[in-house]
Amino acid sequence: MIPSVLPTYNRAPLNFVKGEGSWMIEADGRRFLDLGAGIAVNVLGHANPILVDALTEQANKLWHVSNLYQIPQQQALADKLVDNSFADTVFFTNSGTEACELAVKMARKYWFEKGQPEKVEIIGFDGAFHGRSSAGIAAAGGEKLTKGFGPLLPGFKHLTWGDIAALNDAIDENTAAVIVEPIQGEGGIRPLADEDLKELAHICKENDVLLILDEVQCGVGRTGKLFAHEWAGVTPDIMMVAKGIGGGFPLGAVLATEDAASGMVAGTHGSTYGGNPLGCAVGNAVMDTVSTPEFLADVNRKAGLFRQKLEGLVAAHPHVFEEVRGSGLMLGLKCFAPNIDIVNASYDQEIATVPAADNVVRLLPPLTITDEEISEAVSRLDKAAATVTANKD
Repeated sequence: MIPSVLPTYNRAPLNFVKGEGSWMIEADGRRFLDLGAGIAVNVLGHANPILVDALTEQANKLWHVSNLYQIPQQQALADKLVDNSFADTVFFTNSGTEACELAVKMARKYWFEKGQPEKVEIIGFDGAFHGRSSAGIAAAGGEKLTKGFGPLLPGFKHLTWGDIAALNDAIDENTAAVIVEPIQGEGGIRPLADEDLKELAHICKENDVLLILDEVQCGVGRTGKLFAHEWAGVTPDIMMVAKGIGGGFPLGAVLATEDAASGMVAGTHGSTYGGNPLGCAVGNAVMDTVSTPEFLADVNRKAGLFRQKLEGLVAAHPHVFEEVRGSGLMLGLKCFAPNIDIVNASYDQEIATVPAADNVVRLLPPLTITDEEISEAVSRLDKAAATVTANKD
């Protein structure tokens, strides 16, 4: 008999009832150190007073009115995103998946309005993840995402991750855009080297092709810059944002230049809930905190400390771990042992991690994690690794 909740997830047998900063409290009272942050969502930790206050204040005023009217909280958040990025304009969604849908529509509409309707093809890369909607799975292309869901939305082709040289040959008269994650999250914490991202952006510009960056997982301070592409000094035409921007409240956005967004006029797109007062009140509080130079500098400092300790962990368990990957506080442990064994052994040590492709364990803590919690996290991961080794022997 099918359960009342559609069984599309393999859930751990844990029931968290409360969160405090970097900690989650299980119903039985156990305290778990959270290195998942809701998959890079809770950037300011659980029950952060700043977000609780912003949410409560707005909840006592107005939740939802629809986009038939002006929404001051939405305008304020759009202004902050524009002021702190390449973008000239923002559309608010409720998730990264919805952001992908608009990014695809925007790119294709751009060329239609330019009198080149044949330019509909979008080039992506293997190992990508852009959500689970029709456009998202077609853009990523992996069999795990697409099998059984045909016919897929047409107009996508896929290249080997990191093979920037192949991009020149793949672009033709039908190419509208290239879509890429600066750091693949679901794909196994695979960063695109700064020089490769620069070259990719250069190829797009030289060939008059739009560049779409998916920063749903790697954006909003996760790498120590507000957005990950800033490390490479490139400028996209369109960017997808979600997860961290709401700090735990469902919120996403598409950021774009005025030129790239020129085809999206009144009536071309919409969202009932997107940009609602409640969500944008929280998003404003997140941006007010995360976008400051002091906050980002501290993320970089803690990222250096965490990585140093993780390198020591890998060296101490050479048969369990292969390497540390990633940037900032978007890190991964590439494993020799099955990554799910590490995840499960970590649960036994009351620490939560996230599995990813390529046999990687993702470490995506709240950006507010303390130095002491970083040390505690590595200590617990060390015990988890020792358990995996002992079970293997």
